[in-house]
Amino acid sequence: MTVERIFDELGHFKRFQACLYFAAVFQATACGIHYLASVFLVETPNFVCGVPNITNVLYGNLTGSSLEEFLPSFNTKNGPMVVRTTDGEQWELSRCRVALRINPIDFTYDFDGNKTVRACDKNFAYDRSEIQQSIVTDWDLVCEKEWLAKLCQPTFMLGVLIGALLFGDLADRVGRVKILMFTSLCQFGLGVAVAFSGNYYFFVVLRFLLAMVSSGYLVVVFVYVTEFTGIKVRTWTSMHVHAAFAVGIMVVALTGYLVRVWWIYQIILSTCTSPFLFFCWKFPETPFYLMAKGRHKDAQNLLDKIAQFNGIDYRLKVEELLESEDKENGTALLAEEAEQPSQPEKKLSILDLFGSWRMAGRTCTVWAIWFIGSLGYYVFSLGSVNLGGNQYINLFLVGAVELPSYLVGCFAMDRIGRKKTCAPALLLAGVACMLIIVVPPDIEVLAIALSMTGKFAIAIAFGLIYLYTCELYPTIIRSLAVGSGSMMCRVGSVVAPFCVYLADVWVYLPQLIVGILAFIIGVLTLMLPETLGKPLTTTLEEAEALGREPSKKNSALGNKDAEDGLEMNQNEAKP
Repeated sequence: MTVERIFDELGHFKRFQACLYFAAVFQATACGIHYLASVFLVETPNFVCGVPNITNVLYGNLTGSSLEEFLPSFNTKNGPMVVRTTDGEQWELSRCRVALRINPIDFTYDFDGNKTVRACDKNFAYDRSEIQQSIVTDWDLVCEKEWLAKLCQPTFMLGVLIGALLFGDLADRVGRVKILMFTSLCQFGLGVAVAFSGNYYFFVVLRFLLAMVSSGYLVVVFVYVTEFTGIKVRTWTSMHVHAAFAVGIMVVALTGYLVRVWWIYQIILSTCTSPFLFFCWKFPETPFYLMAKGRHKDAQNLLDKIAQFNGIDYRLKVEELLESEDKENGTALLAEEAEQPSQPEKKLSILDLFGSWRMAGRTCTVWAIWFIGSLGYYVFSLGSVNLGGNQYINLFLVGAVELPSYLVGCFAMDRIGRKKTCAPALLLAGVACMLIIVVPPDIEVLAIALSMTGKFAIAIAFGLIYLYTCELYPTIIRSLAVGSGSMMCRVGSVVAPFCVYLADVWVYLPQLIVGILAFIIGVLTLMLPETLGKPLTTTLEEAEALGREPSKKNSALGNKDAEDGLEMNQNEAKP
């Protein structure tokens, strides 16, 4: 008997679980929103260093009376803008410097005389035809301050990295529900506060804290839905949390298209999931966590509530779910729980993920999948800007392309297994990267198709690794395993922009790096144990035994387990 029997008795995805699931996933869209919001928050429009009191403007063979007429098409490669002021001065304007012509005779575009060149002194003119306001235009984060704008996303991802590890650990200590409530409230509060930050440094600090709580929610919600849904639907429920994240990306694209003022845009994005705050405090703790912590009375009350809500008449008692060595004393445990103080709990840390050589190898491989999933995801996504066209449509498609990948991933995971889905997906992504390198540059359609194939494959591996990690580790360190894996994922996301910059060295170097890593990690994934149809483990010993052949000593028991496992797999494969 294990805790998994709960779902056989009370339903794998009945009314109670469905209500919890859709409520929790609704808030997960906020994570996708905040992760990608910076795309338009720190967008840099076309700009030029201006001077006051301009009366005439020359740009090549074109003439005008204001800089705004030429900013949409301005490109320094085609030369500077030449302007004349009310004082009769003539200036050559570039993005980060201006040149004053000395004693010009006529107002012409070409000038061979002397000039006085100086750096721009914050008098920038921005093209506001597409972007009315961003933090770049408000705080002049261009030229020598350009690095501050580029620092926003890596800083955010650093917060995501820290939050994943911090809240994953806390969820194993204080419970899943408390962390979900805290991070949801902070997402709303900090998201709105960002809109009123007032200066760059306060903005970065608030975004850093927002990243921590967004990451914390995303990590814990995967564990939460996994521990509240049965084995028959766990693949779908876990994978479609990613679909909610992708919907968040599409919400960013739609909001960015409709709202071109960054602080209004930020407020709208932060409040669109606020209804979640009205009912998240009613969320119950998961039965797996309650049983693991010895809170048997609370677990029994939860089972009674689930049965009543689902309209099921059942006779399942908590003592029936206890392990065999505790089963004889199960009733006594329930009676003594209120009388005796709880025993001090063993403090768990990240080192428990490396408790044996077998678990250490498993953890290293799982972390590598998290890393390449994130690295490949962002390298493919950042490379999509070269597709051209409308930037809002492009971002919308970046989110939309993930949806079919999760559907394909779900079908494959339930039919051929987690390992046999993840490994081929990584290998396919590696092959796609290598093929991009050999495609002739003039065949753009084929290069785009291969890039989308790589993104599709990476999304499958990236989507299933959350569930796969949950199933590879026991309850007592499950949140820590997902949290540390998500930390490696954010290391990949921080590295990704720098990987993309390597295109300046060789245009295909980013694809080469991602391709090699994806192929190697895909091969290593084949060494992980399969978890399809297996119940979630509770102890480290059970988790370590995954994938091992039963010993001869326990052959009779092993045969019975094999028959049960076959029946479970057959049930799992049913649509």
